[in-house]
Amino acid sequence: ELANQHPLRILLAEDNVVNQKLALRLLHQMGYRSDLASNGLETIDSLERQTYDVVLMDVQMPEMDGLEATRQIRQLTTIIQPHIIAMTANAMEDDRDICLAAGMDDYVSKPIRVNELVGALLKAERR
Repeated sequence: ELANQHPLRILLAEDNVVNQKLALRLLHQMGYRSDLASNGLETIDSLERQTYDVVLMDVQMPEMDGLEATRQIRQLTTIIQPHIIAMTANAMEDDRDICLAAGMDDYVSKPIRVNELVGALLKAERR
């Protein structure tokens, strides 16, 4: 189990219920227990209450999308900054650049491939 070898506190920011279930299931199979936020505002609130090593950030969410949430998170000086991994169905090179420019650290495309997710999680460190 990856979680035993590489322990991380993970926050999943995803608004789609099917995608939530899929991502949580994949993380669970790797041995991770993760918390859930359904939009960018909830993500920021969660980070202000608790430290997370990783945020798996959906790019397109209601109320506040992942790009704006990331920009705001990077401005917060009162939190330990998490490793933010973009999750998006938009898999063009420009989309990756937009995510990185917003302050995200990495990028995985949807549908999520296990090997891509594992690779992205291995780049994150315990904060």
